[in-house]
Amino acid sequence: MEQRTSVSTESQLAEYIKNAGPQYTSEKEVIAIIYKQLAAVKLRVSNKDIILALLERLESEQDVVQLDIYRQALELIVQRVPEDIPS
Repeated sequence: MEQRTSVSTESQLAEYIKNAGPQYTSEKEVIAIIYKQLAAVKLRVSNKDIILALLERLESEQDVVQLDIYRQALELIVQRVPEDIPS
């Protein structure tokens, strides 16, 4: 069941990001990069993992343009968090 939930969550996230719109191209690229980096070391990547990675990047980034991209990417992911909230 955990395997199926993980695949379902990952496919839902991918579909959500894909449909986010063309104005979010840079944000989608950042999320994809973070996801790939996390997937290389974790069996399951949750929205919380991506949020944490984005927060870490926001704290260490100096480039104002990149900071804006990270903020927008964070907003996209935060809007998509419901499956991580326990029922």
